[in-house]
Amino acid sequence: MLALLAFLPILATLVLMMVFNWPAKWCLLISLVMAVLFGFIFFDIEALALLAGTLYGMLSSIEVLIIILGAILVMNTLKASGATAAINRGFMKICPDKRVQACIIGFCFCSFIESAAGFGTPAALAGPLLVCLGFPPMAAAVITLVFDSTAVSFGAVGTPVTAGLNLLGLGGDEAFVSQFSLWTTIPHAVMGILLPLIVLMITTKMFGEEKSFKPALEAAPFALLTGISFSVTLVLTSTLLSYEFASLLASLISLVTTVIAAKNGFLVPKKTWDFGDPAEWNDEWRATTKVTPVTESKMSLLLAWIPYVLIAIILVVTRIPQLGIKTLLTTKAPFVVSINKILGFENLNWTLKWAYLPGTFFILVALITNFIHKMDGKKIKQSWKDTVKQISGAALALLFGLALVEVMKYKNADGISMMDQMATALAAVGKELYVFISPFIGILGAFVSGSATVSMNLFTNLQFNTATVLSLPTAFIVSMQCVGAAIGNMVCINNAVAASATIGVSGKEGKIIKINVIPMLIYAIITVAIFYIALALGIAPDSIK
Repeated sequence: MLALLAFLPILATLVLMMVFNWPAKWCLLISLVMAVLFGFIFFDIEALALLAGTLYGMLSSIEVLIIILGAILVMNTLKASGATAAINRGFMKICPDKRVQACIIGFCFCSFIESAAGFGTPAALAGPLLVCLGFPPMAAAVITLVFDSTAVSFGAVGTPVTAGLNLLGLGGDEAFVSQFSLWTTIPHAVMGILLPLIVLMITTKMFGEEKSFKPALEAAPFALLTGISFSVTLVLTSTLLSYEFASLLASLISLVTTVIAAKNGFLVPKKTWDFGDPAEWNDEWRATTKVTPVTESKMSLLLAWIPYVLIAIILVVTRIPQLGIKTLLTTKAPFVVSINKILGFENLNWTLKWAYLPGTFFILVALITNFIHKMDGKKIKQSWKDTVKQISGAALALLFGLALVEVMKYKNADGISMMDQMATALAAVGKELYVFISPFIGILGAFVSGSATVSMNLFTNLQFNTATVLSLPTAFIVSMQCVGAAIGNMVCINNAVAASATIGVSGKEGKIIKINVIPMLIYAIITVAIFYIALALGIAPDSIK
């Protein structure tokens, strides 16, 4: 009964968004109210604790809002300065084919940003590039959100994996780390090869004039080159070097490979494909928020790309622990702001590492761009005006969404939360089916929270303990949680809100998620199949910690 009640707020969000197409902000507000009432009435959580959890969640949204603000500001700054037009011109020179552009920008560039920064930034940066290249806004949101999955487990320089190891206290256990890393890599490597083609098939079928898979199949050789160059590097790096740099190097190698291949016409389809006349697009594909149009520019391609190069360098440098900058920005005042014991509760300590956030670097780079691109006051003002207008729609959804997460995570006097009830109900299926259920628990955590790292924080211990009780290999099951958390990025509400706000399709989050459920299920089922085969062949790790 309690498990069913715990599921209801999430179910309400799903139904309202996916069936009735309500905007995320109102769906999440209703779900938040439901969660608070259920927590008070059925889970014996005191009213003050629920209020404290809600406040904590809303404070946590500041971090995400800064990231979105920075990403949108960079986009609008580059648009106003003429850099976007120059970048568009550069990509058109590489290859005008939208299928090839989807592979290069949607998969490779998106994966690179995920590897360096994570936390919802890839779609917010790559999506606008696709829109400016002539992709329908809805298609750009779908493509970037689905592609922001394969690199996620090792994204933000390995943050989700590190979070799981820290929770279990097994970061120093080399055997466990090795097995955990390996079995997190394998499903992503397999899907890394297949995903570019799958996304192209969805794109040409749903957004193409022909409504057919045929144009995607014509680009299959290039899509497979994109995936193979990523996956081979991912496996080699995670097994021979370190999991922290697996996605980073894989996406970089894939980006260089595909750009060189496209520029030289290698495996590029002979007939160029695009989305047809924009005047004939379905209204659902279009933006709901008016944005400043891109104008022609004579800016050099090198100058136009400098802001993105600066972002990449700053993100990588600040996330390599050995350089010491990460420690400085995440532990020292005034770079860290904290509020301890919110409303007197010991377990609610909010911290904002503002100087370490990707959004802070985005804002910094936007300000630098004002000077290096010699922007006048009118253009700078326009970029900020457009940014504030676009982010306003996402702010409420993020406030309510993260407040909902914290209310559902809050444990009552018996140490039980709504999240615990949900996961426990899923785990009660027994050993035979738990292997199937395991990645879906990770997906659930990411769907609700908007973060693979948060999903790891929520469910890693549950997965580990359940694996022990069921006599399943612990490293194996925890890796399924990690892969599931990455897959959940495709359909998580917060990422859909962030991407929609950046691309200009706010209010269509439910439709985007509905489309993305298809590749999410394909990814999850193939992942489960890989693990079942490994168990059947006896090649899964057999140690039970």
